Amino acid sequence: MLSASGGGRGRVGASLWVSLLLAILGFLVIYPILMLLLGALTDTNPVVDGIQLSHLSVTNFLTVLANPNVAEALFNTLIACGGGTLIAVVVGLLFSWIVVRTNTPFKGFIAAASILPLFAPPLVAGVAWAILGSPKTGLINTMFKWVGLDWRVDFYSMWGLVFVFGIYYAPYVYMFTSSALRNMDPSLEEAAEISGASAFATLFTVTFPLIMPAIVSGMLLSFIVMLGIYGIPAVLGAPTNLAVLTTYIFKLTNWSPPLYNTAAAVAIILMVVTGLLVFLQHKVLSGRSYTTVAGKAFRPRSLDLGRWRWFTFGLGIVYLLVVVVLPLLALIVAAFRKFMFIRDISSLFDARQYSLVHFHSIFDNPLTMRSIYNSVEVGIITAVVGGALAFAIGYTIHRTQVMGRRWIDVISTLPVAIPGLVVGVAYLWAWIGIPGGLYGTIWILALAFIARFMPDTVKSLSTSFLQIHRELEEAAWVCGKGVLGTIRTIVLPLARPGVMASMTLLFVLAIRELGSSLFLYTSNTMVMSVLLLDYYEGGNLGKTAAFSLVQTVLLGVLIGGANYLSRGAAQGSVARTG
Repeated sequence: MLSASGGGRGRVGASLWVSLLLAILGFLVIYPILMLLLGALTDTNPVVDGIQLSHLSVTNFLTVLANPNVAEALFNTLIACGGGTLIAVVVGLLFSWIVVRTNTPFKGFIAAASILPLFAPPLVAGVAWAILGSPKTGLINTMFKWVGLDWRVDFYSMWGLVFVFGIYYAPYVYMFTSSALRNMDPSLEEAAEISGASAFATLFTVTFPLIMPAIVSGMLLSFIVMLGIYGIPAVLGAPTNLAVLTTYIFKLTNWSPPLYNTAAAVAIILMVVTGLLVFLQHKVLSGRSYTTVAGKAFRPRSLDLGRWRWFTFGLGIVYLLVVVVLPLLALIVAAFRKFMFIRDISSLFDARQYSLVHFHSIFDNPLTMRSIYNSVEVGIITAVVGGALAFAIGYTIHRTQVMGRRWIDVISTLPVAIPGLVVGVAYLWAWIGIPGGLYGTIWILALAFIARFMPDTVKSLSTSFLQIHRELEEAAWVCGKGVLGTIRTIVLPLARPGVMASMTLLFVLAIRELGSSLFLYTSNTMVMSVLLLDYYEGGNLGKTAAFSLVQTVLLGVLIGGANYLSRGAAQGSVARTG
């Protein structure tokens, strides 16, 4: 069925299989992108006029490019993402070096702290830092006043946006660089030190240059992810009208009348910028050789820092406090406190000022339980359907030689260059003008999430497929098993831990996704991330913080349960293969 050889029936089956996958990918990826482009080239309203092919022109692009507000939003985007990326590189590279190359105590703890921000929804992180760094009621300013320091912080600013971006997306750089440092032959550093170079000089002349592909990859990935984030700029930029491309696109659809065509044009520009960065990432990494792993076995060495090892351990504690403990404490204070006005430090610890009033208020709102139910439902659909599709795509790409698999690989990778907000705009154009279509249902959210996170899921599964030796499948074929029987009895059981991990990843990403949801939800399909934004824009920080805690606890429980199931699947797989 999936082999180009083996007779006419096999070739026909392979052709049908490839055609089916290409049709599904065309439906999920190509069709919405084409409709987005059509929307940018027309002047019709998809809600009122439907989709029309008349009046095609580049007028919307010319208008957008000549608009100073778009230029300002683009400039702000580049500054915020560029500054955030610099912080992310410094923080991620520092902690990867501490964990892999030094004798810092409790390195496992520091490694865990370094990736914790990945599990925090961007909108929740933005809300937490708004509570901490508000110029008038911020908890940090309250503490400064208490200790007698004449200092003020204001996170409703560009530097606040840069700071939050940087500390929350440093884990991307950490993951790339820590892996590269583990795989680098330490004899290269030893040779530099024998030649008289100091440990500091060796770090910057040998170690970091040799892992430059990992640094560049983590840097560009961080920048690309920041480009598509809506939640943090919406919280920290809105009070001072600090617009970036994502918030500007959403504003265009909220004006009266909505400027859908202009929004589509700006979305295309954002997608092109992201695509160019993805292309640049591949170009840079393929341009030079950085091979440091040879056939000789080696073990990454640990640099003895002496007394300084406790300083590097302290840096890990400070990072954990900044990205996890302080934001969590801020959410707890705001969620349980009746009013956010804090006169002095004694008022902060006055038990009479705290109650469950905000939790009662949000659960009295029928949209709260509906949003939780919808989020879990769309998460399950995304995980199951998206996981099955990713398995089919991954198996076809990595375990078969059928013609057309390269096209499947290319199309399934395309969404990596499409920010979540752009996916939402594209699906809006694809379905809002079609009577009786998917718009207004849970399924349009699930399909958008599946398309949005398809590259992550397929990549997550790739390692599982590459670890299974082809001899196992060939043995099954010799014993008379067909392709489907081999997948069911050999490939799927061995790849089950990877499949569970990828489905867990899809579920978590779907629960916390905001950008794609903004244009696709209705009152009946409200999800948690959108309702949280509504609470914040309603001006009640107490309700916002309370619902942020609900979403965080729910995510924690779901991730914990999924990890438990993944461990069980891994143990079961080991038992069967043993």
